[in-house]
Amino acid sequence: MPIPPDQRRALRHLAWNGPDGITEGLLILHGISVETLAELIKAGLATAHVERSGRPKVARTVLVITDAGRVAINQEEPDGQSQ
Repeated sequence: MPIPPDQRRALRHLAWNGPDGITEGLLILHGISVETLAELIKAGLATAHVERSGRPKVARTVLVITDAGRVAINQEEPDGQSQ
C-alpha cells in the first residue's frame, strides 16, 4: 500500500536525521502535522520518546525512523530516487 505524500515527506526528514532522530518541534516547523507524526508512529514506521535536559528540566519529544519506515520509503523510491 502506497505511503501518502505527507507521510513520505516526514519519513524522509526522519531518515535524513539518522539514528538520533529529530524533535517534534522541528518537524512541525518543516510543515509536518502532529497528525501525520501520530499516523507514522501508529503504523510502526517511526518511534517517539521524551528527552529531559537542562535546568529546569525541559522535555522534548524526539522521533526516529524505524527499520520498517526505511523499508517503506525505499520500496517507494526506486534506486533511492525521490518520486
